[in-house]
Amino acid sequence: MPFVLILKLFLVPFLIYMVTLAGRRWGPGVAGWLSAFPIVAGPIQLTITLEQGADFAATAAEGTLLAVVAILVFSLAYAWASGRFEVTGSMICALFAYALTVAGLQAIHPPLVACFVLVWGALLLALRLFPDVAPEPGRSPVQGNDLPWRMLAGAVLVLSVTFAASSLGPRLSGFLAMFPVMGSVLVGFSHARSGRAFAVSLMRGMVYGYYAFSVFCLVVALALRDWPIALTFGMAFCFAFGVQIAVKRLMNMRRPA
Repeated sequence: MPFVLILKLFLVPFLIYMVTLAGRRWGPGVAGWLSAFPIVAGPIQLTITLEQGADFAATAAEGTLLAVVAILVFSLAYAWASGRFEVTGSMICALFAYALTVAGLQAIHPPLVACFVLVWGALLLALRLFPDVAPEPGRSPVQGNDLPWRMLAGAVLVLSVTFAASSLGPRLSGFLAMFPVMGSVLVGFSHARSGRAFAVSLMRGMVYGYYAFSVFCLVVALALRDWPIALTFGMAFCFAFGVQIAVKRLMNMRRPA
């Protein structure tokens, strides 16, 4: 079996498996923070690079960076819609909002630095826009046997996006690398089994994780055309990991005693 196919089939499901177990151990905030790390889009970008070349993948990374805005819109739409609808209705509202945002972002082509500033501004704003939701009594934070479905969704996303990359073009491929597979799967199951408060807390935790994700995309977009693939992705993950740890420390500082 070719290395790239092995990467698509096994790496992302394995990473989703590890994040899910960590979230069950330490709660939805930590699960969200971990799931926003480039565990899905990162492998997608790597496989796109191996199959389509560095120029194509660097342009895709620029689209993935800007698509963070769309995923924030998805999360906020779901959080507010869940106050009125159950999982299905909330997911429809969120995916519709996501699609409209991607369509709008496709129409603009800001410079890479402007994209990065826009994304960080959106991250700072998004944390203030989530609704305050009280935990529901009697709802268990333990998820059911949904782990195989989460892993399957991750594998399907990677296979679909990388397979369609050549026909979609680099920028749209980058946007679809940020399709909310983690949001759709993790949040949907969490809302159904553990209640709205758990799901909203999970999405709020994701926002903290997207700071590192945006740094990852920035490094890939800047370095991939001039540096070897292994070095570029190694640097991107190192910078992202450093930002991830720094953000986690800030989260701990802001947490009430």
